[in-house]
Amino acid sequence: MTLADVAEAAGVSRTTASLVLSDRGTELRISEASQERVRRVASELGYRPNMVSASLRSGTSRTIGFISDTVATSQLAGDMIKGALEGARRHGYMLFIGESEGDDQQQALLAEAMLDRQVDGLVIASMFTRERTLPKSLADKRVVLLNTVPSADGQMASAVIPDEFSAGREAVRLLLDAGHREIHLIGAGPAISDVAPDTIAGRERLAGILEELAAEGLSPASAHRSAIWLPLDGWRATSELISSGVRRGALITFNDRLAFGAYQAISENGLAVPDDFSVVSFDDHQLASWLHPGLTTFAIPHHELGLRAIEILLDDARPEDPVLERLHLPVRLRNSVRVQQ
Repeated sequence: MTLADVAEAAGVSRTTASLVLSDRGTELRISEASQERVRRVASELGYRPNMVSASLRSGTSRTIGFISDTVATSQLAGDMIKGALEGARRHGYMLFIGESEGDDQQQALLAEAMLDRQVDGLVIASMFTRERTLPKSLADKRVVLLNTVPSADGQMASAVIPDEFSAGREAVRLLLDAGHREIHLIGAGPAISDVAPDTIAGRERLAGILEELAAEGLSPASAHRSAIWLPLDGWRATSELISSGVRRGALITFNDRLAFGAYQAISENGLAVPDDFSVVSFDDHQLASWLHPGLTTFAIPHHELGLRAIEILLDDARPEDPVLERLHLPVRLRNSVRVQQ
């Protein structure tokens, strides 16, 4: 079934049929009746456009490359792929997805393979917010970084990341508004230098926390740095805090996995959340709502990040004029914060 067959059956010219089926009929003032007839006939005849021919005529393949490191291994971060898929679908694009497993050489090979297939642009994604160097093959190409930023000494590109700084401020404000003045940090602090330099999320969360505390004339009541943010690390840090004599107050854990360990340490010491310790965290892990009581946490907007990356990529901005967008982290209010009387 060809476009000529559709045009003949609909009683219009091949050019008219082509314009209607490429969604340009209204723009070029083709009557609604003619447009409806062409679409109906195309549907009845089972016509499908030849995308290869269309791409040769238009100079665009209507495809986008998406290269992740280990994004697909996390259910939460996998929502970034779902957001990107939705964004591509909305604009009539297909998404080619590849995974580098954090290997720079593999990332470069994937980028070259996708460029060989004439993708119209690439999204480079990361599970953790970090700096990364782009493959040389992407110089002057349409590229957007997702949940990662370009290294200062490398090629620049547009990027979209979570607004971790604002989330840090909001976490403190939430506790202050509940009447807490003794706020302990689990995972990092008290100085910015106490966070690994490549951990952008942790560094910006801490910066926001410290700035909001300073605005109230406060500083962290204590800070317990952890090199790795796993439940065991949260358990250890919170156990040390309680062993030092602190048996009530508020905790800000730098991710939900640390919070899981903090809950365990609090319970093992005969204490409770939120009666003795209020807890606020970040990420909105799948298990955050299953804890008892549910964990109040700031959610990474994974789906929105993926969707916005596609929108930025398809914008007309030039590669030499990159933008950096930060998306708000919504708070998931549950029952882990007690209002002080």
